[in-house]
Amino acid sequence: MVRLTSSFVLLAYLVSAAVATPVATPNVLSIPIRKTASGSTKSIKALMARDLVRFNSDAAAAVGEAPATNEDDTYVAATKIGTQTFDLIVDTGSSNTWVGSGTKYKPGSTSTDTGKSFSVSYGSGTVSGTEYTDTLVLGGLTVTKQSIGDGTKSSGFEGVDGIIGFGPVDLTEDTVSGSTTVPTVMNNLLSQGSISTQVLGVSFAPESGSDDDDTNGELTLGGTDSTKFSGSITYTTKTSTSPYSEYWGITVSSITYNGKSIGSSASAIVDTGTTLIYIRNRTAATSAYNSFLSASGGKTDSETGLVSWTTLPTENFAFTIGGVSFSLTPSQFTIPTAQYDVWGLSSGKSYGWIADGGSSAADVNFIIGQKFLENYYSVFDTTNNRVGFAKSAA
Repeated sequence: MVRLTSSFVLLAYLVSAAVATPVATPNVLSIPIRKTASGSTKSIKALMARDLVRFNSDAAAAVGEAPATNEDDTYVAATKIGTQTFDLIVDTGSSNTWVGSGTKYKPGSTSTDTGKSFSVSYGSGTVSGTEYTDTLVLGGLTVTKQSIGDGTKSSGFEGVDGIIGFGPVDLTEDTVSGSTTVPTVMNNLLSQGSISTQVLGVSFAPESGSDDDDTNGELTLGGTDSTKFSGSITYTTKTSTSPYSEYWGITVSSITYNGKSIGSSASAIVDTGTTLIYIRNRTAATSAYNSFLSASGGKTDSETGLVSWTTLPTENFAFTIGGVSFSLTPSQFTIPTAQYDVWGLSSGKSYGWIADGGSSAADVNFIIGQKFLENYYSVFDTTNNRVGFAKSAA
């Protein structure tokens, strides 16, 4: 869920490097996460509208782990703040932590009203209210005096209680009155000695059936969980070019279908808060999205805005990141038929999780969202200024 900033207009280019690392990390603590429907995503069309607003906008010590629950379009983690427990969206596209869109925040003995106001705009909605500091507990790890937004006014976040932001700290700039930036949860876990390295590992798992609200994801705080991936992690350096540097921005050196190029090197934002995979490439004469349609025999479905096919594609789609090709099979980049009723899709055709990112000059080239991340283990490494991917464990 990309937080809107004022400079979301530039194309970034970065040379990426693949680095193999040991898979074992000591003292790993996991927290489960689950996936839920949030906001007004009652259909694929509504979901895409929500995603595309933020995509096209130009306004812009110990190791811990926590479980995550897989619902429909948003992964949430149970987070204790004070004496209350909230279901908060796990979001690498923003960095503030706030509550109040569902369960209301009740200040207690550990909370302090800072007297400051806060306000954050997202593509999917807005939130504003008062900043408190309070004790936050995630996966057995405790942060004291964490900045918490009491969201007395919010829109677009029905079905969840708020957000826990795992993006870079610069995304908190000018969100709290009287503060340039505010420390994130990961910043405070490190500075308070709860973790020894500022690393977030993310394991998602796709839904293949019609059910939802399953606990089939995991966050790893302060390291990686070698049981969630196989082989080594390929790292690519986070870009230093604005505006992508404000996010978890990387370079995709190529995009292919059936092993053939359909897009040249371009920037991408890796975002756990975006559901679909959005592609385009304004540097090419023909956009990557249109090339994908042509190569796969698909077309844009007029009712949903998704790619659709009369028969299921047979070839793989892939991003090359850090010199390594990360591919999705047709079954991974298309919507399972068991979920058609959930999203209001018509039978008789196949639909893809890959969508058009748009064509205006302000657009980001690619957003690598959940439907890619559900098939790969991802690592957000602030300490070493890099993003990593590995094959999910079987």
